[in-house]
Amino acid sequence: MSPETTALFFLLLLFSTSNAHNITRILAKHPEFSTFNHYLTLTHLASEINRRETITVLALNNAAMSSLLSKQLSLYTLKNVLSLHVLVDYFGSKKLHQITNGTALTSTMFQASGAAPGSSGYINITDLKGGKVGFGAENNDGNLDAVYVKSVAEIPYNISVLQISQVLNSAEAEAPTAEPSKLNLTEIMSKQGCKAFADLLISSGADATFNENIDGGLTVFCPTDPVIKDFMPKYKNLTASKKVSLLLYHGVPVYQSMQMLKSNNGIMNTLATDGANKYDFTIQNDGEVVTLETKVMTAKITGTLKDEEPLIVYKINKVLLPRELYKPVEAPAESPKPSKSKSKSKHKVADAPESDAPAESDPADDQTADNDSGVAGLDGRRLVMVMLSLCIGVLLM
Repeated sequence: MSPETTALFFLLLLFSTSNAHNITRILAKHPEFSTFNHYLTLTHLASEINRRETITVLALNNAAMSSLLSKQLSLYTLKNVLSLHVLVDYFGSKKLHQITNGTALTSTMFQASGAAPGSSGYINITDLKGGKVGFGAENNDGNLDAVYVKSVAEIPYNISVLQISQVLNSAEAEAPTAEPSKLNLTEIMSKQGCKAFADLLISSGADATFNENIDGGLTVFCPTDPVIKDFMPKYKNLTASKKVSLLLYHGVPVYQSMQMLKSNNGIMNTLATDGANKYDFTIQNDGEVVTLETKVMTAKITGTLKDEEPLIVYKINKVLLPRELYKPVEAPAESPKPSKSKSKSKHKVADAPESDAPAESDPADDQTADNDSGVAGLDGRRLVMVMLSLCIGVLLM
């Protein structure tokens, strides 16, 4: 293998493996952590962990989680306690036994959340006799509540999942946490250019399904007002049940940030999915441009209305048309080429009139209005190739 090929191979490997961890999938391979895994998802800590490039998760088995759940903490307080078990640094099993001066103080996601008063979001890690390693909250009078049990999974310097013996005690983390103010989806959309879509959700009753899914995570793709205005003749021809299905097709029952959409291209189920009725579409991105592809059409994300986990609302430039309600558009057959025997006309033939744009298409000014949102920009593939070329040049010097 030539030096150039070797360099390219390792650079591509670096790009493909960076930030490639998924805590839910890692823990799913170990049934003894199923409760811990469930509550990481329920509190939305899982998605926050996956967004971090360097992280250590102190996993609790089902017995330790039963002890924690017996305290009957609210879900929001429970999130604080579990976030105390997520270190914003990398500690593999080897590093635990090589701590400088035998002890280390490291920050957690509880500290990073801004909800931890003072230094209560820090964890003390200390080497103990007999090869043991102890863990304790900094504000716990120096007590080391738990010890290292085993390494569950490690992707060096990216993510480490370590089992500890029991829950880390912290009065600050367990302090009652007020429930955040309820997010009003239709009000959010109405104030930011999606009032027409919000009105359809309310009038059809579909808003109830959207609202029921917010706490568990919800991604909404909202056609803007001009788009809905042009689409209304088609919408009015649908039955009541089909109108609801069409609207539910614009919601995905999981929080998907822009970065998550870009890194998880593929098929997405929607709120309309029901058994054999798939009602899915495919997420694709070309650099910074993210599109939603159904079997009927393709829409583009043009901006973000709201991003407050567990809810995120995007603007799109077309109404999403599911194949369950609309037949795929077939490409027109090519017209036969003119015979060579015919003489050329001395007069220029006038251009044929263009067909009317689809009713769901967005006006040009609305499509370009959101360029400042960061959705449309430099071609990502070109940027990657430039970076690869520069890196290869440095390696060959």
